[in-house]
Amino acid sequence: MEYCVSFGLGYLEMPVGEISWRAFLDTIRAMRDTYEWAFWRRFWYGTGFGVFWALVFFGVYMLYLYEPANCFDGVQNGNERGVDCGGSCVRICATDVIEPTIRWAQSFRVREGQFNAVAYIENRNTEAATPVLPYTFSLYDGDGLIVESSGTTILPPDSVYPVFLGPIRTGDRVPTNTFIELGGAELWLPAVAGRNQFTIADRQLVGIDQQPRLTARIQNTALTPAEDVEVIATIFDARGNALTSSRTFVEYVGPQSEERLVFTWPEPIARTIRSCEVPTDVVLAIDLSGSMNDDQDTPPEPVTSVLQAAEAFASRLKERDQAAVVTFATEAAVTSSLSNDVTAVAQSIGTLSIAPSEEVGSTNTGDAFVRTLNEFNSVRHNNEARKVMVILTDGLATAPAEEPEAYAIEQAEMLKASGVEVYAIGLGENVDMEFVRTIATDRDHAYQALSRTQVDRIYETITGAICEDGPAVIEVIPKTEAGFQSLR
Repeated sequence: MEYCVSFGLGYLEMPVGEISWRAFLDTIRAMRDTYEWAFWRRFWYGTGFGVFWALVFFGVYMLYLYEPANCFDGVQNGNERGVDCGGSCVRICATDVIEPTIRWAQSFRVREGQFNAVAYIENRNTEAATPVLPYTFSLYDGDGLIVESSGTTILPPDSVYPVFLGPIRTGDRVPTNTFIELGGAELWLPAVAGRNQFTIADRQLVGIDQQPRLTARIQNTALTPAEDVEVIATIFDARGNALTSSRTFVEYVGPQSEERLVFTWPEPIARTIRSCEVPTDVVLAIDLSGSMNDDQDTPPEPVTSVLQAAEAFASRLKERDQAAVVTFATEAAVTSSLSNDVTAVAQSIGTLSIAPSEEVGSTNTGDAFVRTLNEFNSVRHNNEARKVMVILTDGLATAPAEEPEAYAIEQAEMLKASGVEVYAIGLGENVDMEFVRTIATDRDHAYQALSRTQVDRIYETITGAICEDGPAVIEVIPKTEAGFQSLR
């Protein structure tokens, strides 16, 4: 009888009677060794084959498909704090940035129907800066929104920087309120320098009553050049109120070098800058018509008190100021031309009187404006000085014969359009104050003296309104991307 034994690699057939257990076990061991060798041979062949193709596929992937974590892949990976920002990325995450704040926003007239909008923006981040900060200016008057205008600006770090947009066309409307809304900056970068990269020297403002021009020198203190530098000049009064602004550009400022800056304005700014450092040319226009001595004869009043007050006013003018006197009744005349000898001009006022012929004459207020304009247009006017007219009258315009009041208003408008600031004093209870307010620059420049004792106080008020103590402050601020760190 025979048994058949299977071990997976073959069959072992031997007669039972002939079985030798030792031989049987040896045979079993030989078959096991043969099986293991075949298995491991196939295993290593398969493993080597698999490793080879894995390396091939890995090489293809690394060469053509793999993109390592970087700061431009639109995915938060690596050691980034946000998507493509923070960690080893140059870009600063918006969540790590203090939002800019608005200090103030204001519009300044450029010429008729055109305004520059300016805002001061504070960036409290010591290093974070943005090359593109969106903004929108909104200009309003009493009737609502006039215009919206948008743009972008550079915002360097760690200081206050102006945003300038203009000119903005407003048609025949004058903005009384200006607002700015800041958009979200998409890119924040480290900046190694801000305003401290530059210094401004030798500011000089000239021609403020004809062709205003501000010159200065900008110095680049860094060891690297600065290109496309935007520079904004803003003039403040002694109380810190912004009065006007202008902008210029410098294409290139070399390392540790300087360039000249020039800012201009298309219209005079003398009446805008109220500092007493700016001289004033004043024309005193005094009504010497017959009605000015109706209160009493000896001395004639109110003219005597009016002339005394006007004399005191002229005496209070500054050393660099000039004064002139225009009198008007049936006709107007320049009794003292513009002169910086204000003491002599003041003394000349004390010698004035009403001519006897004017007791039955008329009041040609319009001609007073004509004479004043001619005086300001003469060579005697100081181009560095603001122009001011102070006119006092006790009644209506009665000359020339046809529409004397309309004529006076027309001439007053021509004078004001030439840049002259008009203060008007109406004397007495019966004066037409609506007419007085119309010939003045605005309602705040119109006064009513109900008695002759009030005239001197009004002249003192006007003295304070013409100029204020303390110098004007000229602030020149440059902005550039020169200190911004590159993304690459």
